[in-house]
Amino acid sequence: MKFSVSLYSFFKSIRSGALTPMECIAKAKELGFDAVEVVDFVNVDCTPEEMPKRAEEIKAEAAKHGLEISSVAIGADFLNGSDGDTEKEIARIKAYVDFTAALGAPRMRHDVTSGFSAKDAARCGSYDSAIPLLVGPIREVAEYAASKSVMTMTENHGFFSQDSDRVEKLYNAVNHPNFALLCDMGNFMCADEDPSLAVARVAPYTKYVHAKDFVWKSFYDADPGEGAFQTRAGNYLRGTIIGHGNVPVKQCLRTLKAAGYDDTIAIEFEGMEDPIDAVRIGLANLKRYWEEV
Repeated sequence: MKFSVSLYSFFKSIRSGALTPMECIAKAKELGFDAVEVVDFVNVDCTPEEMPKRAEEIKAEAAKHGLEISSVAIGADFLNGSDGDTEKEIARIKAYVDFTAALGAPRMRHDVTSGFSAKDAARCGSYDSAIPLLVGPIREVAEYAASKSVMTMTENHGFFSQDSDRVEKLYNAVNHPNFALLCDMGNFMCADEDPSLAVARVAPYTKYVHAKDFVWKSFYDADPGEGAFQTRAGNYLRGTIIGHGNVPVKQCLRTLKAAGYDDTIAIEFEGMEDPIDAVRIGLANLKRYWEEV
């Protein structure tokens, strides 16, 4: 088992100026991680022409600290992205496949869509009606990525493509050997789904894992205010340190281990706590939970 950290976890420190994106790589090594996950808006703030140079810089920095690059995570939308031009969006995502290959990372997560636009929602707003529109572009990207030795994945993420039954349907519809699921154990709560049951559903298709925790409050409780957001059903979530919230992280790990998962788990922290302390404590808890199950 290897433990990685999404560099998005340090975003609060990056935004404050306490760390640069490159300095986060050294910090990940200092905190005891085996690898880092690169994120488009955190690490790739450059033009497409500059992406090869940026990949070279990130790869060299990770190698200097003896870290692997476990994955790349990018935003994507095959229905609305690139001003609704699907072919242009596919080309943009393929450029990130090239970036991932240049990094030497074995996998890349891309979103699929945030849902239908307002003008299409009334006509064809269901998830099932979106799947036939998504399958072709996803397969095309997966096929291209296979030629670069990069596995593509989608994640339960973004409210629309988030529930375990939805991503399972999408995975089975795409049915491509180079396409898999990234299981984010916390994100199921954004769709008001029990993570323990959701992880059990997607574990057979999971090739990469995000460990995440949330504090949950019912809609009928007092609104916690700043730092929290609402789920699809209106309940409240706030990101927190792994082990400090309501996500059954240990149970999810037990389910993944029982399904034979033994690859990489990446912490993705998005809470209000200091990121350095949060990922340090989260990593200690995560390692302990994995050993205990």
